[in-house]
Amino acid sequence: MSDFSAFPITRKWPPQNPELLQLYSFPTPNGVKVSIALEEMEIPYEAHLVTLADADVKSAEFLSLNPNNKIPAIIDPHGPEGTPIGLFESGAILLYLADKSGKLIGGSATERARITQWLMFQMGGLGPMLGQLGFFYKFAGSEWEDKRPQERYVAEAKRLLAVLDLELAGKDWIAGSYSIADIAIAPWLRALDFYGAKEILGWDEHKNLVGYLERFVDRPAVQNGLITPPRA
Repeated sequence: MSDFSAFPITRKWPPQNPELLQLYSFPTPNGVKVSIALEEMEIPYEAHLVTLADADVKSAEFLSLNPNNKIPAIIDPHGPEGTPIGLFESGAILLYLADKSGKLIGGSATERARITQWLMFQMGGLGPMLGQLGFFYKFAGSEWEDKRPQERYVAEAKRLLAVLDLELAGKDWIAGSYSIADIAIAPWLRALDFYGAKEILGWDEHKNLVGYLERFVDRPAVQNGLITPPRA
């Protein structure tokens, strides 16, 4: 029996099977990265719904695992030294799971480096910029009289889509073979539907991206991961 006594989060979200990896998440673009990876890597896990409400993400229990109060986070009862480990930050979790499973990280140091660079592209560029686009195009920022912030993030989103579309010419996946880089990137492209921003970004003109996202969503593991944990 794994000892989770060092993880106060388990008092608010108690594990049903403490031998399984514990996922604390919500089906946002960042959240589904981890559930999709777990499904693709066939790592047994238990999912706990952590809503974006302050009562969850700012609770003392959740902050004990992620002081940055963002989903997703995990506890692996079978960590690298044989003891439980808790992790936050979706990119760090993807790298950890890829190393743990030996899957979706490439078969050589060169492939790993290329996959990691595109993972970092998503973490440092695509995710934050599309998140800002959503705020200024769909949410509260869309009501601001000053449209310069909205224009800035629309322009940057267009630039990033162009980078990806060019890179995907003649390829099915961003780093050659399917990898954690695709698991990081594609959910953020899918979020453009939620933001209602595809038309303003000229999405249909990016033929490589259109096919890329369709291939991604068609994967059975992706379909399962996109609805895990299910919204209340």
